[in-house]
Amino acid sequence: MRYWPRTLGMQLIAVTAVAVALSNIAVATWFEFGNQQRNESALIERVLDRAASSATLLAAIPEQARSTATKTMSSGAWSFSINTGRAIVRPMSGAEQKLAARLRAALPAKSARAPVSVKFEDWMQPPGKMAAVRKPGPAVEIVVPVVPGTQLVALYFRPDALAWADEILAAAIVAIVVASVAAAYFARRVTRPLSELARAASAVAGGRRAPRLSETGPQDVRNAAIAFNAMTDEVTRTLESQRQLLSAVGHDLRTPITAMRISLEFVEDPELRDRLQVNLSELQELTEAVLSAARGTGGEVKRNVDLSALVESLCADLDELGEPVVCNTQTPAPLTCRPNEIRRAVRNLVENAVSYGRKAKVELSQAGNDYEIVVEDEGPGIPEADQGRVFEPFVRLEGSRNEATGGTGLGLTLVKAIAEGHGGGVTLENLAKGGLRARLRLPREAATA
Repeated sequence: MRYWPRTLGMQLIAVTAVAVALSNIAVATWFEFGNQQRNESALIERVLDRAASSATLLAAIPEQARSTATKTMSSGAWSFSINTGRAIVRPMSGAEQKLAARLRAALPAKSARAPVSVKFEDWMQPPGKMAAVRKPGPAVEIVVPVVPGTQLVALYFRPDALAWADEILAAAIVAIVVASVAAAYFARRVTRPLSELARAASAVAGGRRAPRLSETGPQDVRNAAIAFNAMTDEVTRTLESQRQLLSAVGHDLRTPITAMRISLEFVEDPELRDRLQVNLSELQELTEAVLSAARGTGGEVKRNVDLSALVESLCADLDELGEPVVCNTQTPAPLTCRPNEIRRAVRNLVENAVSYGRKAKVELSQAGNDYEIVVEDEGPGIPEADQGRVFEPFVRLEGSRNEATGGTGLGLTLVKAIAEGHGGGVTLENLAKGGLRARLRLPREAATA
């Protein structure tokens, strides 16, 4: 199965071509072997009839014109010549004698007693040619009396078996080509909806909104498109409902948090007030993170920005706050995007690098049709088994649930949602020298969106 095509359309074409080839082989085999005896008998009948009619024709024309007539009749598989004088007598087998008797019965009565012979040979020398010239292949030599003292020597060179095989092969090739073209046309009609379904499923898997599929094609494919459209509609409604619920909960939490901050002013114990203040601050940060996650992407209007300038300004702001950040960008890097979301995503990556890896090195480069923002740190890295899990909401590899050491667990979730909302993605990889590299990819074609 190494060379078997991978796509459904090519498999349909291959199956059709193989089926046509096998059917041609089967038909050729049946025709060649099943009807071989009947075809042989019909061929011999035609050969004998041609020899008898040629002898009758030559008997009716003047003697001086017979040589010219035999040259005119010689063509293709037939070769005719005139023999005068001593009659040609060939030793014959029993089967050949029976054929000679059938030929004698077809001749006029005046020729019934003249010698007639039918001889099968593996090859014969065509009469009228040089002795060194041979024509290979099975042949039939027929000697028929024309008039007393004159005989017609007819040679019939039977078609070569290879020529028959060539005809079958040519017919099979033509049939395969025609059938493959037809199969390609119908395969495209069948597989086009499946290809659209695969692209839509990939879009959903990548976090993007799936395009609505056209519900056309064969019944099975149409049913799959209808089911997929219904599924994506339901998933979209569910996600939107969850987002609205999360946003409402996060928004409503702000009121009691504010009231609790006011109430803290009346707590007389300084130590207790400080502990409660820290807890409220953590709750406030968690609430803001939940609201950011609930808003997700798409709320901001896209604008044309210079991605290089955006990243440089972010790094400059963090540097002024005393964060160990090194920035290396290229200019210009035009992009149509939601700049506040991109800024939030890059900031989350840089802050993670500073928190867990002591310092952050930020680079902006162009890779093919994408811009890549690479953030590297000098920390311990992340085990490969956990590199996909850290993008899930509220997942923290540090198990204390302390914001000072583990954060809220929503930072990388937001980075992934923002990247995929712009048609890009984010990946993590450990560096060989130690540390973690986060790679945020944004498609350049978004600049013309």
